[in-house]
Amino acid sequence: MELEGSAMASVVETTVFLSFFSDMPDHRQAGKVAYPLDEVLLLALFAVLAGAEGFTDIARFGARKLAFLRRFRPFAQGTPSHDHLGDLFAALDARAFQRCFVAWVASLTGAPPELIAIDGKTSRRSGRKGGHDALHLVSAFAARERLVLAQTKTSAKSNEITAIPALLDLLSLEGALVSIDAMGCQRAVAQKVLDKGGDYLLGLKGNQGALRADAQLFVEEQESCEWRDVRTTFHQSVDADHGRIETRRARVLHDLGWLQERHAWPSLRALLIPMAFSVDSLMGIPKASEL
Repeated sequence: MELEGSAMASVVETTVFLSFFSDMPDHRQAGKVAYPLDEVLLLALFAVLAGAEGFTDIARFGARKLAFLRRFRPFAQGTPSHDHLGDLFAALDARAFQRCFVAWVASLTGAPPELIAIDGKTSRRSGRKGGHDALHLVSAFAARERLVLAQTKTSAKSNEITAIPALLDLLSLEGALVSIDAMGCQRAVAQKVLDKGGDYLLGLKGNQGALRADAQLFVEEQESCEWRDVRTTFHQSVDADHGRIETRRARVLHDLGWLQERHAWPSLRALLIPMAFSVDSLMGIPKASEL
């Protein structure tokens, strides 16, 4: 009975997964479809979960696990070859697929993410063959759930400015805090997060020169008078792991009406200032500054 219950749960999960792709357009002629779209998507899901990294791996998984796959769908014509898989996925509406996939991933968390971190990363060695540019990915990561919610690719890091708003369009941000590094420190990005019901935490560096200069001057003035003229919040966290103790200290400055008035940033309410970061060994090994 336990096996039957597990099998039933798998069928239910499969049905849920495919329900998110029920509206995916399939432009193939109905009478010539040997491999229904739901079977192809299910094959790809199971194969990737089993460690497949490309169409050849997926095709090999399908050939070897056909009996298993038929527990969930007929697979009357078996499974497609790797070349056929490549053609099938190339013909899909990429934006529609991404929307369906993001909605399914979001459903796995069980609750809206509290913190969504958006960051870009260049794939190592992706640009060394054939003279192609390196692949640069911009990802939205649910920090608490440790889950990538959505991902989009760009040709270069500089193109993150256009990729980030497109990524935000795919996400449900209601009640979430969205953190982005200085590349995403743009008024349009901040406004888009607010319009979708979230709050933003953006890195501030030289690409917003006037805002950064005013903020730095304000912080230096207030620090010199021990924060007497501004409402602040201080926070310290201490983590012990991997044989060391990490201590982080930060101060949040409120009362920023004057900065908002000068720079017209959407709903700017606070500045977060990292104050200190230190690492101490739990094993008695001295820090580099002590050597």
